[in-house]
Amino acid sequence: MATTCTVCVLHAESTFKIEGMDCREEVALLERRFRSLVGLEGFHADLMGQRLHVKYDASKLTASTIAAAVADAGMRAWLEHEEPLGVEDRSARTRQVLLAASAGWFAGGLIVTWLHGSHLLEAICFAASLASALPLTARKAWVALKHRSLDINVLMLIAAAGAIALGQWSEAAAVVFLFAIAQMLEAMTLERARNAVRALIDLAPTEVLLKDRSGEHRVPVDTVSPGSIIVIKPGEKLPLDGEVVAGASDVNQAPVTGESLPVDKGPGDEVFAGSINGRGALEVKVTRFRRDTTLARIIHLVEQAQGQRAPAQTFVERFARIYTPAVIALAIAIAVVPPLALGAAWDTWVYRALVLLVVSCPCALVISTPVSVVAALAGAARRGVLIKGGVHLERAGQVRCVAFDKTGTLTRGTPEVVSVYPFNGSSHDTILSLAASVEQRSEHPIAEAIIRHATDRGLAFDAGASVSALTGRGAEGRVGASAVLLGNHRLFEDRDLCFPTLHAHVEDLSSQGQTAVIVARDTEPIGVIAVADRPRETGRDALDMLRQQGIEAVVMLTGDSYGTAKVIAAELGVDDFRAELMPEDKVAAVRELREKYGSVAMVGDGVNDAPALALADVGIAMGVAGSDAALETADVALMSDDLLKIPYAFRLSRSTLRNIKTNLAISLALKAAFVVAAVTGVATLWMAILADTGASVIVVANALRLLKRS
Repeated sequence: MATTCTVCVLHAESTFKIEGMDCREEVALLERRFRSLVGLEGFHADLMGQRLHVKYDASKLTASTIAAAVADAGMRAWLEHEEPLGVEDRSARTRQVLLAASAGWFAGGLIVTWLHGSHLLEAICFAASLASALPLTARKAWVALKHRSLDINVLMLIAAAGAIALGQWSEAAAVVFLFAIAQMLEAMTLERARNAVRALIDLAPTEVLLKDRSGEHRVPVDTVSPGSIIVIKPGEKLPLDGEVVAGASDVNQAPVTGESLPVDKGPGDEVFAGSINGRGALEVKVTRFRRDTTLARIIHLVEQAQGQRAPAQTFVERFARIYTPAVIALAIAIAVVPPLALGAAWDTWVYRALVLLVVSCPCALVISTPVSVVAALAGAARRGVLIKGGVHLERAGQVRCVAFDKTGTLTRGTPEVVSVYPFNGSSHDTILSLAASVEQRSEHPIAEAIIRHATDRGLAFDAGASVSALTGRGAEGRVGASAVLLGNHRLFEDRDLCFPTLHAHVEDLSSQGQTAVIVARDTEPIGVIAVADRPRETGRDALDMLRQQGIEAVVMLTGDSYGTAKVIAAELGVDDFRAELMPEDKVAAVRELREKYGSVAMVGDGVNDAPALALADVGIAMGVAGSDAALETADVALMSDDLLKIPYAFRLSRSTLRNIKTNLAISLALKAAFVVAAVTGVATLWMAILADTGASVIVVANALRLLKRS
């Protein structure tokens, strides 16, 4: 597609925005034009994103030279990070005027024909319609011819010229006028698909209320740096990522994470650009520049993703390269062979050849896949599911087995107090308050779970005295006049404080996947606090929905003990589980599952499970909002911890594959039908134009349905 220089003195890469690149034909023109550029190393055209990524030797080639080459191909280019030159869009208004004039003259010609008026007047009306619409196609056709390319614009002019030569002025006018309408409709429908991605950019405001020593004043978002304090009033969108330092409010994070319910935020909580503040005012300490916010990274990754070709798209483009020349060759044969070999009428077969030329445009076929992929990617991003490209979208539709990490994925990832079992006449609250007093200054997850549970019950407790941590076993200290000891079974056995009833109770809790924290006062065990990492509320529902999507097996992989894994697996209803796994064991498990089921997806946190995620056909990272590493490495990134987003991603993938197949079927069926109709003389030129336009509009409209897929 592009040349490669053998010696690069000064390597450079630039991304250009391209105005006027709406079809594969324009990309082909760029390929032809760029062949003569000295210093060009390579380039990639993103048709849906209207971007051009160019690699070049900056000592031989400049950005302005590249932009000039694009202009020479009939389009306009500017560097992505720069605003385009402020030129009035006179050409757009001119196109509208010419199209309106062509429509008026064409309608006049039809009226004269219907009233059986003068043939001269009829010809004048159609000729005027033709002359009005001709400039809209002639310029592009001239650019194509200049670069020795027979694109659709050239084919339309040939068809119009042939119709005039045959005395078919109405047909000639219909070809040019309807083709101009078709180009406008295709541009409008494609623009709607592109706007789905651009809408993400509008989620964050461009100004912010900055608070400094001089007071509060509005400034552009780009001027605010990390460490600054900004004020978010009720109902406003957050312009930057940050940490709440004052105030409390409910924040709707749906635009970023896809969470359906607002999340309560207070001092110390993280907030994201694009979120919508609720009823309270917040003061937020900025943590990232605008270009580095979670929302900005999402937009960047979606834009990158839409430029990646899906396997189906690559196949279609290869097919189109063969299809178009084949149809043109067939058209030439139809125009020449019957008159020369069979003595048939030249005008009849030349006309049929012209119809076939019109049918040869492969635009509907070429855009059928990328427009579906872009619509799906944009729709998923709006729901907090970031899919890194069409290839991953297609692979997800082929997955037959989903492997889940347990901790933090199928479970909440934070231990909770499940129950408290008193001994020797002690009370539930006494056991909790003594344990919370000793653990108050500990940062251990189990200690935090006990303190959180005691606080939720409204218990009052003070920090214990002379507290010491017993590494790997527990802690001890004094609460009032009592010596308090708490810890695991091993600690109490080492100190000869365990007795048969306590031992049996601890064993029973362990078999249920719960961790036992034994509490003793003055060397007498008074109770057991059962702690466990609980499954997510939506876990079973999510797994059932996955099976409805055609997933054959759901497997849980965990480093936890067999007993704990067995309990969680039974509670969630997974088909199989593997316990006590090291990271390398998870990799081996994924490899084994691939051999058994074919295509496997792995769901984890994106960091600890990185090797297994990388090996799986589709790696899915959960709850990665604000996590740079997971956002960059996962094939599919879920911005929130909502397990229901996983079946949504698979459902969307399967819907996209069906959508692509439907679009291809529509395009190919219409093309095949009109090739036959053209050869047999059933189709007319204006019917071929309508069919081509209709196919393009239908496939784009069908693809846009994916934006609303839930």
